[in-house]
Amino acid sequence: MRAVMMNSVPADPALADLPVPRPAPGEVLVKVAGSSVNGFDVAVAAGYLQQAMEHRFPLVVGKDFAGTVEALGEGAEGFTVGQPVFGVVMKPFLGPGSMAEYVTVSAGYGIAPLPQGLTAAEAGALGLAGTAALDSLDAVAPADGETVLISGATGGVGALAVQLAAARGARVIATARPGAEADFVTGLTDAKVELVDHGGDLAAQVRALAPAGVDAVLHLAGDGAELAGLLRDGGRLASTLGLTQDAVQGGAVTVHTVMADPNPRTLTELATRVAAGALRVPVTATYRLEQAPEAFAAFRAGTLGKIAVTCS
Repeated sequence: MRAVMMNSVPADPALADLPVPRPAPGEVLVKVAGSSVNGFDVAVAAGYLQQAMEHRFPLVVGKDFAGTVEALGEGAEGFTVGQPVFGVVMKPFLGPGSMAEYVTVSAGYGIAPLPQGLTAAEAGALGLAGTAALDSLDAVAPADGETVLISGATGGVGALAVQLAAARGARVIATARPGAEADFVTGLTDAKVELVDHGGDLAAQVRALAPAGVDAVLHLAGDGAELAGLLRDGGRLASTLGLTQDAVQGGAVTVHTVMADPNPRTLTELATRVAAGALRVPVTATYRLEQAPEAFAAFRAGTLGKIAVTCS
């Protein structure tokens, strides 16, 4: 099969031919139609996770997948051959990634049926970013009318979080530079989104919009401690970048360190929202499998939204 892989890290992922993997007991083999580039994938290629997770080479990159069940391992339940599925590769080690023509995944975690109305291209860019966005919002639990500051609104997680927060009735303040970034963010939802330029005096801009401080912050980019300082007393912050309560000095605020949990319930909720037209997967660029190095370069350059990769 064709796969985007590395024989060591740090390295630039490249296309190669590898054997088709066989599903272990409890696993399913998925014929992959679509995947996407996430910050996690870029961090793996850069060698940043060498001390955090076991690496098994050749290492195929990619977390997101959408496609059809090709085969079932012994004891795998809940799916049938030919069934459309999507999700996130969640093995406890790095090696069998989804940016390939086939991938093996657990039948019990990180996978869900692909509903009608949701394309493989959309689903292949939804799993990890959508889960991170939904988990972050659940952590800070904004009530109707509360103000949520989303730092990193132009990325895949942030673009989904803007939509999810607006759907909950929150007042959304999002970071975006004037021009293409601003147009992208305000075009994500019909609800009003107020913008602050992360290239300027962010604190002054936020305080002008929320003098008493915001109720909640999603820390998806930027200085987490600085962002925490923009919360009112009793405010909540969710960080996907590892910020902890200990890093915030003073102030009666709560910090939630979020690790995306793509369980079947969460994946199904996200897919249902997209299929119903209540959530849009913000794919702004699509590359073929053999163009994966270009896709990684585009991500590093700061492409807005999600970068999809077609694998079939």
